Amino acid sequence: MRSLLTTILLLVTLPISAAINSYEFNTPEEEQTFKELSSELRCLVCQNQNLEDSNAELAQDLRDKVYKMVQRGDSKSQITDYMVERYGDFVLYRPPVKPSTYILWFSPLVLIAVGLFMLIRFIRRRTATADAPLSNEERERLQDILKEKDS
Repeated sequence: MRSLLTTILLLVTLPISAAINSYEFNTPEEEQTFKELSSELRCLVCQNQNLEDSNAELAQDLRDKVYKMVQRGDSKSQITDYMVERYGDFVLYRPPVKPSTYILWFSPLVLIAVGLFMLIRFIRRRTATADAPLSNEERERLQDILKEKDS
């Protein structure tokens, strides 16, 4: 029974391991360039993973393209420029600061500023209403409520 389960497990995992490509490089510099680019470029499908970590088909295609360009002798900047030209700044994990990416770079700061403004406003309102003295009408009403409670 164990050998049957082991055989089934191996047969099921074999196609999974076959999907992982290994690339061969002529020099360690090419390999280093490929690894750096694979970790700096974003998977457009997963959006929160780089090409190195993603298993999406598009990520595999992009890794293959990067590999071919590295093998062809293209520089890191040439490959990055090609990817940005084709897919936009979104393909970069660290896009440049320019008008088209201002919202990406500055929206967290704006959200923090708005949050701090709202927090300060809330705290000021709360302390202002808590420390405000009771009006004569409120005092009379409070006295009436306390008298009713004692009765």
